[in-house]
Amino acid sequence: MTCPHITRGAGGTACPMAASSATSARVTASCAGACFVRMREGEQVVLTTYGRSSGFCIDPIEKKPLNHFLPGSAVLSFGTAGCNLACKFCQNWDISKSQDMDRLMDQASPQQIALAAENSGCASVAFTYNDPVIFAEYAIDTAIACRERGIRTVAVTSGYIHAEPRREFFAVMDAANVDLKAFTDDFYFKLTGAHLQPVLDTLIYLHHETDVWTEITTLLIPDYNDSNWEIEALCAWVLKELGADVPLHFTAFHPDFKMLETPPTPPATLRRARQIALAQGLHYVYTGNVHDPEGGTTFCPGCGEPLIERDWHRILHYRVTAEGRCPQCHTAIAGRFDQHAGAFGQRRIPLRLNPQS
Repeated sequence: MTCPHITRGAGGTACPMAASSATSARVTASCAGACFVRMREGEQVVLTTYGRSSGFCIDPIEKKPLNHFLPGSAVLSFGTAGCNLACKFCQNWDISKSQDMDRLMDQASPQQIALAAENSGCASVAFTYNDPVIFAEYAIDTAIACRERGIRTVAVTSGYIHAEPRREFFAVMDAANVDLKAFTDDFYFKLTGAHLQPVLDTLIYLHHETDVWTEITTLLIPDYNDSNWEIEALCAWVLKELGADVPLHFTAFHPDFKMLETPPTPPATLRRARQIALAQGLHYVYTGNVHDPEGGTTFCPGCGEPLIERDWHRILHYRVTAEGRCPQCHTAIAGRFDQHAGAFGQRRIPLRLNPQS
């Protein structure tokens, strides 16, 4: 779990976000922490990846996935290296588990990133690919630079972070997609090396104590977290603690990293999970990593009218009013909406901010 404090160090870096303070005290000057990207230099633990990225790309916001935050808009996405979890099913393991700093192919200051987003017509910048709490000070500085240009920021995160740095980190974020990887501590401990409760605490904090727009993603893995009872328990918790309007995405697993023998998630499993969630009373439930037009559509919780119809990450029809309501029954639709949907589509555009790096 991340360290319980942030202290600014030399060169604009901040001290330990990726390990407990007890772990940090044991780190020597010549070795990195378990996250691979924190090192002790003298009396400080510093971030070795500040200003360095594994790559920049312009994506549709729906790919994060965020379906109720500036739908159809473009988002400038980037990550660094390292992670504070050890997920055996990691689908970005070549980045999150990398100990090779040569993978950080591009360099950019927070100000350069904000300017690139503005010049590219991106409505937001997403910290993604690896968990941004691992490079928190870089993400925080970038979010501040983006805010100065009217660019919003998105954290795609596991939500596994101590309370004190959590406040500082999310204070500058506009939206978050939190991976609720399962609903048992046994799954978290055995498959991620972490625990469930801190993630639940982060979700409660985001929903009740911040203005950060929050959506949840659960990757369903066959025979590990896809049983009816676990999906029912997860949905019941979301409804009770967060309310019916927090969007929930069920996404498909594909064999990767240390779980190559586990089969991919059948589309029927995602559809079953979605029906369970809707039956529990959740208003906005989606399926992902599969082609499922119904599972990608935003329906009005009042009258059932399809309001945002999607094909993968492309918006086909958009009927939310400028006031964020259903035109049929005038029910307010939860989210952050502009007057009109963006038209970025499902493109993916790699971007080099510093070609000489």
